[in-house]
Amino acid sequence: MEAASTWEVLLLGLVAILVILWFRPGIRGAFQHGEQVKEKDWKGFLIPIALVALFVILLLAIA
Repeated sequence: MEAASTWEVLLLGLVAILVILWFRPGIRGAFQHGEQVKEKDWKGFLIPIALVALFVILLLAIA
């Protein structure tokens, strides 16, 4: 596979910046909501991450 040309890299960077700007209001609201929560729900964050990591390890072990 060939390496991406300069214009493709620039276009990808522009798309990434546009996506960040598009989601910025939602990200800001999520951070404000997260600061107001008194009890943090770390299990709800860590359990799915751990399950995905175990699934990837299983896929690598099978291959």
